[in-house]
Amino acid sequence: MSSEIRISNDIQQMLRCPICRSTLRRSDQQFFCINEACRNHFPIVEGVPVLLNENNSLYSIDGCVPLEPSPVNVRGMLKRTIRKLLPSISCNPLAKKNYHQFLNILEKESSKSRVLVIGGGVLGEGLNILVDDQRVELVETDVFLDQHTMVIADAHDIPFEDESFDGVVVQAVLEHTVDPNRCVEEIYRVLKHNALVYAETPFIQQVHMGCYDFYRFTHLGHRRLFRKFEEIDSGAVCGPGMALAWSYRYFLLSFAESGILRELLDTFASLTSFFLKYFDYYLIRKAGANDAASAFFFLGRKKGRILSDQMLLKLYRGAF
Repeated sequence: MSSEIRISNDIQQMLRCPICRSTLRRSDQQFFCINEACRNHFPIVEGVPVLLNENNSLYSIDGCVPLEPSPVNVRGMLKRTIRKLLPSISCNPLAKKNYHQFLNILEKESSKSRVLVIGGGVLGEGLNILVDDQRVELVETDVFLDQHTMVIADAHDIPFEDESFDGVVVQAVLEHTVDPNRCVEEIYRVLKHNALVYAETPFIQQVHMGCYDFYRFTHLGHRRLFRKFEEIDSGAVCGPGMALAWSYRYFLLSFAESGILRELLDTFASLTSFFLKYFDYYLIRKAGANDAASAFFFLGRKKGRILSDQMLLKLYRGAF
């Protein structure tokens, strides 16, 4: 097995035990906790440290070890190919703008910034803006092994030292965590004072990722989740048009649980509703979008002041 590892020596020095937060040391193809009361070991798989607290995670260390390649699934390949050819019903009109804003703030404050990406195994919409900027060092984490994954980690126990990052990105992730409040507390912990967080989380979306889907947030619910952060910007990021297209698609899919009928209905839904997303370029900043959005974003700073629930109510921007 190769001794190469995807993270730099500097990042390795920042790693902490996900169980007790003590320092980790590397030994061949594993990291071990130096705390004598802990002494847990964590493997390195294909150059990626697997740093999970299995007592507090839906995922296991063994489950991150690649299995033997599965036989080629022709039907599955065909479905994926058809899906790529069909027009998408999803639309995120503001992600690129928001990431440019995030990047501009970082670059005003430092010539080199270190940003943690939670759920970065698959690049989210607009994230390539940070990936392509040489002044940003991205540390991409996820709960599964993929080409972008540098550390396998669970957001409930982020395996990095306190106040170690200039920014954190958590895009379309918090709905898949069993305790999003704990995850945001962990984000707060690993951010430096005055550092940035950027989050996108769904509001009106149907279940995706099956049993690994738990929460939805209104604009105010999302803002309260980040109540320890000072707001720079927030609002709808995927609008009512996308929400309507998703609802229409899942309405049709509910008539068939599996098989060829479901695939046909899925194709029909895409072909007959994809145009709805284009309304979001007009609606996304309207007041009504805050009551009907598919997803919301939050861009903020770690300031140490907590937004009260009384003040939260004053931030409502909807149409009612």
